[in-house]
Amino acid sequence: MDYIRKIIFFIIAANAILLGCKNNCTSITTSDNDSSTTNKESEEQEKLNMPEILFENTSHHFGTITQGEQLSYIFYFKNVGNSDLVIYDIEASCGCTRPIPSKEPVKSGESGEIAITVNTEEQKVGERINYIVVIANTFPAKTILTLHANVQTP
Repeated sequence: MDYIRKIIFFIIAANAILLGCKNNCTSITTSDNDSSTTNKESEEQEKLNMPEILFENTSHHFGTITQGEQLSYIFYFKNVGNSDLVIYDIEASCGCTRPIPSKEPVKSGESGEIAITVNTEEQKVGERINYIVVIANTFPAKTILTLHANVQTP
């Protein structure tokens, strides 16, 4: 039951992070149809010029591991957008998870990586899921990566 509560908590937290902008965003309303069409076209053009992050995969399962193991994994991605991709921040759901992103901007058509290390020494026994939120100059701005492991006692 505790496992289900944690999954529900993380799903709610991920949705809150992804939808956090909703209350802070403003929109421009105009009665002039030409202006509103121009704004929409401008927004679409801006999205077309943005970088786009495409991960080889957004989830990894380590399988069954022994509590105390140091785990590592690399998430590979490619910038399939039209301008340089910059990773602003990476947030992990647990202090035991340490992400190490590419430091330099990733040019259009080029690849990058995010290395992840997980210290399982203090993790509870059982199925564990760690979330990593990548915040970049993309649309949408946040991408969620997940790591799974079945932790067993030594």
